[in-house]
Amino acid sequence: MASTLLMPKATAVWLVDNTALSFDQIAQFCGLHPLEVKAIADGEAAQGIKGMDPVMTGQLTRDEIKKAEGDENHRLHLSEPKVRVPESKRKAPRYTPLSKRQDRPNAILWLVRNHPELKDAQISRLVGTTKSTIEQIRNRTHWNASNLVPMDPVTLGLCSQIDLDIEVNRASKGREQTAQPTGDTLLPAALTERLQPEQPAPRGEDDELDADAVFAKLSALKSTQPEEDDQ
Repeated sequence: MASTLLMPKATAVWLVDNTALSFDQIAQFCGLHPLEVKAIADGEAAQGIKGMDPVMTGQLTRDEIKKAEGDENHRLHLSEPKVRVPESKRKAPRYTPLSKRQDRPNAILWLVRNHPELKDAQISRLVGTTKSTIEQIRNRTHWNASNLVPMDPVTLGLCSQIDLDIEVNRASKGREQTAQPTGDTLLPAALTERLQPEQPAPRGEDDELDADAVFAKLSALKSTQPEEDDQ
């Protein structure tokens, strides 16, 4: 946690215009060079900058200003901030212990084979390697390619399972699902709704029933029935 002066040049402009502080005092408080403060007072620098009152922002008190105006050797002190802003930390590259660096090529080979969707930058973040090494292992041009054995980087302790899952999920986003259903499946409703029931074929003239022929057959059957009864 660190307390730093906000907008030092704007604060210097306000102190030059509204206080009797010396150039050295303003320069020390604002982190500027005394000649730069003198240039602000002469109108040669910070011409387009509007002064900012450090008392209004809670970075300086009136008593502190009066005390410094009465004593040229007094150095202004920044007031204790009411809200602390954490310092920004630069993310350093992943450190790999010396005892595990020999396992990195095996971990890279495992990632390349089991997660081809991962980009080189993601593999580099996971195991702390370089893109050239990844390319050599992928193309089997690494000096020790014949002796490499794929090994899970989580098991080797080169990364955590959470970090691996995060990178895999990032790489999988936006990938189209190409898997197609297998086996017999029902037709979609959109297709079945358009199907029309089969209509019976129209009867032709030749297929019309002949009434005389039908009655003739019935008469023949009736005439044969008495003969069968007599027998």
